[in-house]
Amino acid sequence: MVNEETRRKLREINLGEAVAGLEAQQEDPATMALPFDERIQRLVDYIYQEKYNGKIQRLIQSAKLRFPQATRHGVIYANRGLDRELLENLFGGQYIRLHQSIILQGFTGSGKTYLACALGKEACLNHVRVRYIRLPDLLMEYGDSTVVAGKQKKLLEQYSRIPLLILDEWLVSDISDAELHFLFELMERRSDTTSTIFCTQYRKDDWVKRLGEGVQAEAVVDRYAYTAFWIETGSTNMRQYCAKNKL
Repeated sequence: MVNEETRRKLREINLGEAVAGLEAQQEDPATMALPFDERIQRLVDYIYQEKYNGKIQRLIQSAKLRFPQATRHGVIYANRGLDRELLENLFGGQYIRLHQSIILQGFTGSGKTYLACALGKEACLNHVRVRYIRLPDLLMEYGDSTVVAGKQKKLLEQYSRIPLLILDEWLVSDISDAELHFLFELMERRSDTTSTIFCTQYRKDDWVKRLGEGVQAEAVVDRYAYTAFWIETGSTNMRQYCAKNKL
């Protein structure tokens, strides 16, 4: 039996999973009858799995996904014109390792956000740090940062370091000159060093206009709209589809 002092020491060195694993073994006579080496192996496997699961859950929580329940297996392909082979490759995460980006474009309700969250969830499962945020909320954070000295720089550094950033409702509202400058700086820092998923209703030809035109607008578009994986999510209203088919 493991005494209380040993349990305390294990918890102190962040091995609380070992305590739970040992207690589970002690409650199972068949396990206790196994050779010491096999019991140790099972205990290590248990600790590893628990720590893995804990890390994954922390990554998913910190990602703040709009649909944390989204999964690659929940993506509906029927009648949407989605390229299954391309999406399966993207779910593999190679685009993140190569610092490539994705643009999901389609009408309201066409499933852009769910698909983005499914890609984000898969990235979390592969130990990649992810952050989901609506562009209006990001710009609100930027507005708040301008009233505190040094906070704008910290905000840029915070979002520029995220390996996979999901920007939902991209260009849904008008962008001021100051906001465009912020986005230009952010995209400049993220370009070729991280990956970004954009969810938008607008085609690439509309991006420069929506960004207010000008050199900075063209620079943002040039870095992403012509180099990212462009996926059209179609015109089917997925909310209505799922309600109709009780999915």
